[in-house]
Amino acid sequence: MDFGIWFLIGAALVFFMNAGFAMVESGFTRVKNSANILMKNLADFSLGTLAFILIGFSIMMSEEYVSGLIGVPNLGVFTDFENFDYANFVFNLVFCGTAATIVSGAMAERTKFSAYCIYSVVISALIYPVEAGWVWNDNGWLATMGFIDFAGSAAIHMVGGICGFVGACFLGPRIGKYSVDKATGKKVAHAIPGHSMSLGALGCFILWFGWYGFNGAAAGDVKQMGSIFMTTTLAPAAALVATMFFTWIKNGKPDVSMAINGALSGLVAITAGCASVDALGAIVIGLVAGIIVVLAIELIDFTLHVDDPVGAVAVHGVNGIWGAVAVGLFAAPVITGDGSISEDLGLFYGGGLHQLGVQTLGTAAILVWTTVVAGILFFVVKKLKGLRVEPEDEVVGLDSSEHGLITTAGDLMPMTSADLQMIGATKAASASAAAASVASSVSVSTTDSSSGKKLTKVTIITRRSMFDALKNAFDQIGITGVTVTNVLGYGLQRGVQKYRGVVLESQLLPKIQVDIVVSKVPVELVVETAKKVLHTGNIGDGKIFVYDVENVIKVRTGETGYDALQDSAAAK
Repeated sequence: MDFGIWFLIGAALVFFMNAGFAMVESGFTRVKNSANILMKNLADFSLGTLAFILIGFSIMMSEEYVSGLIGVPNLGVFTDFENFDYANFVFNLVFCGTAATIVSGAMAERTKFSAYCIYSVVISALIYPVEAGWVWNDNGWLATMGFIDFAGSAAIHMVGGICGFVGACFLGPRIGKYSVDKATGKKVAHAIPGHSMSLGALGCFILWFGWYGFNGAAAGDVKQMGSIFMTTTLAPAAALVATMFFTWIKNGKPDVSMAINGALSGLVAITAGCASVDALGAIVIGLVAGIIVVLAIELIDFTLHVDDPVGAVAVHGVNGIWGAVAVGLFAAPVITGDGSISEDLGLFYGGGLHQLGVQTLGTAAILVWTTVVAGILFFVVKKLKGLRVEPEDEVVGLDSSEHGLITTAGDLMPMTSADLQMIGATKAASASAAAASVASSVSVSTTDSSSGKKLTKVTIITRRSMFDALKNAFDQIGITGVTVTNVLGYGLQRGVQKYRGVVLESQLLPKIQVDIVVSKVPVELVVETAKKVLHTGNIGDGKIFVYDVENVIKVRTGETGYDALQDSAAAK
């Protein structure tokens, strides 16, 4: 078998894993952000390719390597194309792209696309090439120490996961992800489910398939490649089973999304030792990874309160650490690519603490480098440009706000109160002031007589993001009940959007319809309050409709008219 050809086929399989990442991340997030996720995955690889060929590849694999730490950049691909190592470049490029794309899941649903592009260039040009050179350049200081990371549990997956964790810390959580329990004063996490487990599962299978190239492309012969394929199958299978039964016992039902993450965690964990462990070692590594991923997701979400929509930090970051360290425990006397028997044995196979020490030191060094540089990067970008989109843009969805694309399926999805929580908090004070101002300028009758009371329906159609401000203002004037409906429509401007450069007219835009029937509270007060709260002077502020109502019947008591609108708390 020509392993030069297999080397490039393996690289192609790794490239195809980008489709798997896109599907998992899209499926685990809300549909209103799905196009943004896909765009990030496309931009990751494309921007990364240019950054890697200009500087990253030479930093990583240069023969002029300074003190075992960094290669001297050169433009050999442009100055000496005939002698350039094309295959090695493509092979290392697709792995670099994998490290970059992991981060998009952890920072999903609230990151500015322009800021994310800056990160994508920096990780491909600097963060990944430096530490990957330590591991895979023959002159790298970790390579000379005997650090084993065959396909990148630490050098790729941990790096992507840690960058994602640092980025998520700087970003803060999504709107509605956390709230404070008034009784205990503690922060409480809320679930924000993804829109498609089908896409998530499809992405998992694509990634698993591509992982045979990810781990197996560097095999030296057929026998070693067969061993790698076996360990790459056993570990994720064991991890998925462990996650499935662990969540089944813990929560009463097997968790589908956790099981998907479980399989991926097993793949990540076996990546470092895929060519160094035997069948038993692979199974144990997978079983442990399947438990770790659940505990890590809960720790990050419930205790650290870092919002990671897809579990990327736990899958790649935490299990990348586990996979690299596990080599020091389970490295077995297996056949290497040159046909010899490996002498780098783990603790459980008679190798003592040496290899475990090397693995721990190398993993820690990569961890520190990544954390420091990613922290500096996100700090600078946040200060100079800003990392996060505006709250209103986040509520509407990044497909619309970042790319001008209205996702039809997303328009039909109901918007929860959690989506509006932050916007309501930021506008509550202004809403209260508006209501007080209107109330002071409108004459309000306080008579309790029900005789001759007119019934009026007020219908307001406006932006979804204005609901909490409107509700708070109505509370101030004594409105105790409203009906809210998600609706679609367009006005005189006809919701003009562009798709692929072509104008789409009559595009249905998502709005809310707020209906109130009033009797005791003057209609003028309701209308003026709504106008005061909703007015921005921009297109889309909304419209208010006023109708006469013939009668109201309260089903529970049989009361009609004015009396039907009253309750024990207050009168409308």
